[in-house]
Amino acid sequence: MAKTIVIAEAGVNHNGDINKALEMVDVAARCGADYIKFQTFKTEKLVSPDAKRAEYQQRNMAGDTSTSQFELLKKLELSEEDHRRLIDYCNQKQIRFLSTAFDLESLDFLQKLGLDLIKIPSGEITNLPYLRKIGHMNTHVVVSTGMCVMQEISDAISILVEAGTKKENIVVLHCTTDYPTAMQDVNLNAMLQIADELGVSIGYSDHTLGIEVPVAAVALGAKVIEKHFTLDKNLPGPDHKASLEPTELGAMIAAIRNVELAMGEREKKPTETEKKNMLLGRKSIHLSKDLPAQHPLSESDLEMKRPGDGISPMRMDEIVGKKINRSLTYNHKLSWEDLA
Repeated sequence: MAKTIVIAEAGVNHNGDINKALEMVDVAARCGADYIKFQTFKTEKLVSPDAKRAEYQQRNMAGDTSTSQFELLKKLELSEEDHRRLIDYCNQKQIRFLSTAFDLESLDFLQKLGLDLIKIPSGEITNLPYLRKIGHMNTHVVVSTGMCVMQEISDAISILVEAGTKKENIVVLHCTTDYPTAMQDVNLNAMLQIADELGVSIGYSDHTLGIEVPVAAVALGAKVIEKHFTLDKNLPGPDHKASLEPTELGAMIAAIRNVELAMGEREKKPTETEKKNMLLGRKSIHLSKDLPAQHPLSESDLEMKRPGDGISPMRMDEIVGKKINRSLTYNHKLSWEDLA
């Protein structure tokens, strides 16, 4: 099984503090993530001044006095210099830098930075000029699909492909846009519908509490896993409460790597270790009593016992009715040489 790409989603959990962002790079690299992902936006290009905060933002930031998304997001912007510092630091820590752009100007900036992957967030999947611009970049693309129906996903893929992106370079992430997502709202089987109906590689962007669902997604065939993490769930901000803390992120990635090993090949066969255990775990045909020479064997004369290095019990019907060529004692492990 190919290695699952794990994106540790820092998002805006740095709270606008570059030092926290750098610390998050340390955590993601130490936990074994492939990418750490931030968010790139100009608040003025992303939301209007009177856009209200989302319900989950209000719920997760009950003590915050800002009422609009604009006020909230303006505090969370990373500067262009911040981006460059983060990329340099990611290179030092041997983890790849990734960021989601939320406006066309930010897309241009990320393209100049030379990223090898573009992430389309759920909220932009119905943004035609945004999708076309990404399509023209002709790079690898990961698309989140929260709030979507299948037709919207299909339309977005068509736009990307028509603009120049190869379909095989697109990974579609099933996602539920709620922070945190309740288990009954995950609908992980929808990921399989996306693969079956759209013929694309699939993954999962997770907003549940805990690590079970992304690990299960890998077992179902996810090629990319994205998961929010934070330095501390108790920090102020919209996404901390629905994020993993460092020890949880490490546990999730370790579990994913174990599942990858466990998936193996699509062929049922004994492992090398099992082969060693076959003789001990399986049985052979033994005699259930002392028998004289020329005795015709009946099923009642036979017992199936370990070890399995004699005649297999599956060949019992070939044995019944045959005569033994010498007297044999109870518990004797029958061989073909014993038969007349």
